[in-house]
Amino acid sequence: MQVKTPELLAPAGSLSMLETAFAFGATAVYAGQPRYSLRVRNNDFGDLATLGEGIAKAHALGNKFYLVSNIYPHDNKLKSYVANMNPVIALKPDAMIMSDPGLIMMAREAWPEMEIHLSVQANTVNSAAVKFWKSVGIARVILSRELSLDQVERIRQECPDTELEVFVHGALCIAYSGRCLLSGYFNHRDANQGSCTNSCRWDYKTLQGVEDASGDILTPTAAGARDSGCGSCGASSQDSGSAHPSGVYLIEESQRPGSYMPIEEDEHGTYVMNSKDLRAIEHVKRLVDIGIDSLKIEGRTKSPYYVCRTAQAYRKAIDDAVAGRELDPALLGQLEGLANRGYTSGFFQRHTPEETQNYLRGYSESGRSLYVGDAVAFDAARGMVQVNARNKFSVGDTLEIIHPSGNFDVQIQRMQNAEGEPVQSALGSGHTVWIDLPQTAVGAFVARYLQAPAPAPRRAVIA
Repeated sequence: MQVKTPELLAPAGSLSMLETAFAFGATAVYAGQPRYSLRVRNNDFGDLATLGEGIAKAHALGNKFYLVSNIYPHDNKLKSYVANMNPVIALKPDAMIMSDPGLIMMAREAWPEMEIHLSVQANTVNSAAVKFWKSVGIARVILSRELSLDQVERIRQECPDTELEVFVHGALCIAYSGRCLLSGYFNHRDANQGSCTNSCRWDYKTLQGVEDASGDILTPTAAGARDSGCGSCGASSQDSGSAHPSGVYLIEESQRPGSYMPIEEDEHGTYVMNSKDLRAIEHVKRLVDIGIDSLKIEGRTKSPYYVCRTAQAYRKAIDDAVAGRELDPALLGQLEGLANRGYTSGFFQRHTPEETQNYLRGYSESGRSLYVGDAVAFDAARGMVQVNARNKFSVGDTLEIIHPSGNFDVQIQRMQNAEGEPVQSALGSGHTVWIDLPQTAVGAFVARYLQAPAPAPRRAVIA
């Protein structure tokens, strides 16, 4: 039986990200306009002409462009929704990604031919829910991140006629697939309206909570004050019930001293605080075997370099899986070079076998690299390529040149400044240098290895 090749779906917060995603192997992108998607900050696609250009670029390459419209709106946004979206729909995106049932109903009535994909925000975790959404016209369901691989496979078996999409890389929310209240609680910016401040990643202190007789959760100091009783009436803690430690804790954000938020801990753990980032590249083969239709990368607010790295790595992992090859462990090191809060495979697998864990860790450490610049132009007279620096790199460093046509490594033997004078280092953002690279490297991202790359045979030294 022929194995189906899943779509590789990448984030696009700008035209540059869109072009990078397609150059490095994505077959579809998703983007949203600030007012109706869960990324309220401005982006290129807030402009209708730019949005049309992005959709046209995708279609010219035979790829797809999905429009995100996944907020849970209050009534004030409903009144203008169809009128605002009519010119957007006229640009012919391939599908809309939606979550709110009311908006979905309005979209089905206004644009019956438009394909709709159910957002991960809808938290679909079982086959009955998938069947329900299909019954109301949903073409694809993006499954909740809180599912194991076995649960994903069961849904695939129970719902063979509905497209299924899963996230494989990016930030994880301390909430059920994004339905977070922390941001709204702390500074009145609602994550469910697109204005999340990533409150789960702030710096917090944890205090033991104390529960009093009325069920209020207090700090130990406040509990002591309340427990001391009322001097004027002679009441004591025995009259009102004494406060005692509980299974509830309080968190205090460093910039908001004195503002406490209670959290509860049960036998499964505590569900507030910062999560590691999702990295499921080691599970791509299983997802391909299950028959998932689309593998999705999170990160519309990230950089083109992030998209380049993730799209290229997951492209190879998908192609290898479809061809029956095992995962190339060097891909783990490439992803380790991205800024991350540590990686986890999320809920896909409860335990990683020890031998596999050690194997993956070794490649991740040896392949780590740092994004240091962009190769932007070739000077035939010098025989060198201009690199606009983003971070420091120096003569003697080994660089990875990341290009859509293929990656290669070089060790820097010499470097020049704009005047042709020899220099030892590019000091970081704002600096431009010239190094020995072939003309074909123009358009590449440049990364510096933090230690000797592995496997060693990939390296090529250019004098």
